[in-house]
Amino acid sequence: MSIKPIKTKADYERALLRLEKIFDAKPNTPAGDEADVLSLLIENYENIHYPIEAPGPIEAIKIRMEEMNMKQSDLVGLIGTKSRVSEVLNKRRKLTVDMIRNLTGTLKISANVLVQDYKLVA
Repeated sequence: MSIKPIKTKADYERALLRLEKIFDAKPNTPAGDEADVLSLLIENYENIHYPIEAPGPIEAIKIRMEEMNMKQSDLVGLIGTKSRVSEVLNKRRKLTVDMIRNLTGTLKISANVLVQDYKLVA
C-alpha cells in the first residue's frame, strides 16, 4: 500500500480510480485497509475543494416538506394563514420565533437552521 496525501486534482483522480478498483475489498485485508484510508483522504480533499453549503431556512423547510410528502396547506396551522405560508415560502416574509418553534417541533428541523438570516424577495 503506497498512500500519500491528495494535493492536486490529478492526485484526486488517481485516488478515485484506485478506490474504484479496490472498493469491494474485504475488511481487515491490506486492500480493505487501503480502501478505508483512501476514502478518508478523498473525503478530506472533497470537503476542502468541493464544499456543500447547508441549505438556508426556507430551502430546509421545502426539503423537509418533500421528504414528509407535505403540501403548503399542511403548514397552515404552524405558520399562520394560507397566504402567510405562501409569503414565507416565497421569501416575502421572514420567519418569526413562534413559526420557528412550531416548525422545529413538527418538521424536526434544528432551530439553528431556521434562525439563519436570509434575504427577502422584493
